[in-house]
Amino acid sequence: MMDQVTIPGLTPEQLQLALRLESIFMPHARRQRFQARFGDDTTEEPIRFVHYTSAEAALSIIKSKRMWMRNTTCMSDYREVQHGLEIIKKFLSDKTKTDLFVAALDACCPGVAQESIESFNRWGSNIYLSTYITSISEHDDREDFNGRLSMWRAFGSNTTRVAIVFRVPRFSGGALALKLLFSPVAYLTEEEAHNVIYEVIRNVGQNCDFVRSTDRQIVLNTVFFMFLAAAICLKHEGFREEREWRAIYSPKLMPAPLMESSTEIVGGVPQLVYKLPLDVTVSPILADLEFSQMFDRLIIGPSSYPWVMYEAFVAELTKAGCPAVDNRVVASNIPIRT
Repeated sequence: MMDQVTIPGLTPEQLQLALRLESIFMPHARRQRFQARFGDDTTEEPIRFVHYTSAEAALSIIKSKRMWMRNTTCMSDYREVQHGLEIIKKFLSDKTKTDLFVAALDACCPGVAQESIESFNRWGSNIYLSTYITSISEHDDREDFNGRLSMWRAFGSNTTRVAIVFRVPRFSGGALALKLLFSPVAYLTEEEAHNVIYEVIRNVGQNCDFVRSTDRQIVLNTVFFMFLAAAICLKHEGFREEREWRAIYSPKLMPAPLMESSTEIVGGVPQLVYKLPLDVTVSPILADLEFSQMFDRLIIGPSSYPWVMYEAFVAELTKAGCPAVDNRVVASNIPIRT
């Protein structure tokens, strides 16, 4: 277990508390973390993550050391967040199901369940309209040289595509300072999602003494964020092959002074974007999110111009402080038309 890990802004005791609460209230996400070797276990190297994007956007990320976080209403899946919200609200609108949840928590921490549900319902429209995300995907070792065909195809044949592979820290003081939630996406049916809540009910009953001994406000916040994360990270099972994880920012709920914003035009649509700083020069607290430290490799997607792109990206990655990039920039050999 991670009793030797320290995170700026969080004591080891606070980290252990957060991990114990996650195991109780977010069991499915916790299982996904462990399956991805991204849980609180130092015996294995964590998996890498990858961001598939256009070559233009990738160049901007490298030059600026910023990743855009866009409003969920602008994502390619037009039912982002709305899908998850409907599943959670359907559970909460069923009195029999809600009563079970409330009764389990009331036995340990009276009033917390109802208060958290009311808070979640009040924030419903803000969750849908004011949530900003950056999406990345789990990356397999066997994808190092060619990437993933389905992800290249997702951008269409007329766009020059690039995949940036990262090593993301398991626990990040930078993410804490930026008020980011980093969570795997759950590709669950409505029944499966509701079964996870039943699992939470059982977990609460089995850990009632611990929940009772925990500060009430911490339990309240945990339950609220359980519903929030479920709404944002529940996705239609048809997208399962994406193996997506999300960095989530909610400026109205938890604003972060280090997070920048600007109005940009994307696909002809003016919109507010938040720029996730991967730059230690912004603040020393962001050292574990520094782009040059997280960068692992760059894969140029199927293209008619792989050599000129290789030269350009090697030059810019070198300027960004990424060491030994010559052998870490490769061109995919997947034979599809561009």
